[in-house]
Amino acid sequence: MKKIKIYLDTSVISHLDQADSPEKMADTLEFWEYVKNGEYEIYLSSVTLNELGKCEQGKRDKVYALLAEIEYNRIEIDDEVREVANQVVELRILTPKSYDDCLHIASAVVSGCDIILSWNFRHIVNIKTIKGVRAITSLRGYGNVDIIQPTSLLKGEENDD
Repeated sequence: MKKIKIYLDTSVISHLDQADSPEKMADTLEFWEYVKNGEYEIYLSSVTLNELGKCEQGKRDKVYALLAEIEYNRIEIDDEVREVANQVVELRILTPKSYDDCLHIASAVVSGCDIILSWNFRHIVNIKTIKGVRAITSLRGYGNVDIIQPTSLLKGEENDD
């Protein structure tokens, strides 16, 4: 069976060490166990890796160590990715101020990811962005991509009650 291709934006990696947000951190660490077990095909862009490089030293070391535990595909920002990111701005899905978020979305779209995983509700995991990305993928002939938070991928305990 084909693995689900998941793009991780910076907010997901960042929440692997986010003590001021314990619930999101717990959910992210639980999701990370599935990733370490190879359940998903993971994609990160150079934007994600550059943003992580700006974290304070202790956090940066911790998230880099966690990234070293998994296999992932690195997406470089090329002309096609920039073109899709520019369309996100042109269609007013996001503003030029949020261009890195546009690049996250475009990287996932161009790479054929099934899911964009993010904790960024302001710019990425919201209905305006979801509908806008659907329009772009349809107009440009790309596959559909779902935009969800990590909690949506957790496998809950089943009760026989």
